[in-house]
Amino acid sequence: MDRMRGTVLLLGAALVWGMAFAFQTQASGSISPFSFVAAKSALAAGALGIVAAIRHFSTRKPTAAQESFAAVAADSNSRRALIVGGIACGIVLFAADNLQQAGITVYPVDAAASGRATYVVMASLASPFLGKKIHPMVFAAAGVCIVGMYLLCLSGGIDGVYAGDLICLAGAVFYTVHLFIIDRFAKCDPVKLTMLQFITSAVISGIAAAVFEHPAPEVFLGALGPLLYVGVISSGMGYTLQTAGQRYADPAVAAIVMSLESVFAAAGGWLLLGEVLGGRELLGCALMFAAVLLAQVLELAKSRAKS
Repeated sequence: MDRMRGTVLLLGAALVWGMAFAFQTQASGSISPFSFVAAKSALAAGALGIVAAIRHFSTRKPTAAQESFAAVAADSNSRRALIVGGIACGIVLFAADNLQQAGITVYPVDAAASGRATYVVMASLASPFLGKKIHPMVFAAAGVCIVGMYLLCLSGGIDGVYAGDLICLAGAVFYTVHLFIIDRFAKCDPVKLTMLQFITSAVISGIAAAVFEHPAPEVFLGALGPLLYVGVISSGMGYTLQTAGQRYADPAVAAIVMSLESVFAAAGGWLLLGEVLGGRELLGCALMFAAVLLAQVLELAKSRAKS
């Protein structure tokens, strides 16, 4: 049951992230990458701060007599892990988000960037080098997923690769690193960890925007709609769902599930931007869904074995 709960949470993250590509594409023509990421990270941190405050004041605190020395020490260690994890995730997310937004910005006007900017399944390949045992079925699912992503995101073949694809690919490397850091700090409070990572990313991106882009206030007002979705829904909600979902899922399996972000991105481009999906792209979507189902067969088998 826990593994299925994790899958549902990760699917939710993939959905809101995928739909965000259309809004990011809309904003790319009016606001520079550092400014966009700084604003959306600040909005995400603010939204999560409100959620954390509501949770804090609605939770009954133990009295001094109920607190033990061991409990206080454990809380101190948990707080330290939360701060370290939040800052580490924020630094990596700063690199990943800015590379992704920069890649979307440099796509040609007639390119379907919403379906091309993709979460590449690198975690399945990186896991063995990080000491994690990977079931052969996970490798099979990753292989099917990669073929599906090729058909969906590179409909013109290798000759159709844009500079934006390469920049987004570099961002995907950092997203993969972020996936493993989240796994390392999965026991931390997901709302607080996500809030801290966005505070970190907002600060670094804000400094970079002030130094390199010098944005005017009206730039942010012009992109307010996309910023609200990407900041509050995609970032605030999406990364909280990811952090919570990875409590129950292996990073390699999580990467396969979240690769459906590309499918949802293509759907968002079709619905919101009028981008067209051909037979090749639809076949890619079908293969990616098959890869997720294949990965879940293994997850269900593990759950039954434990039961």
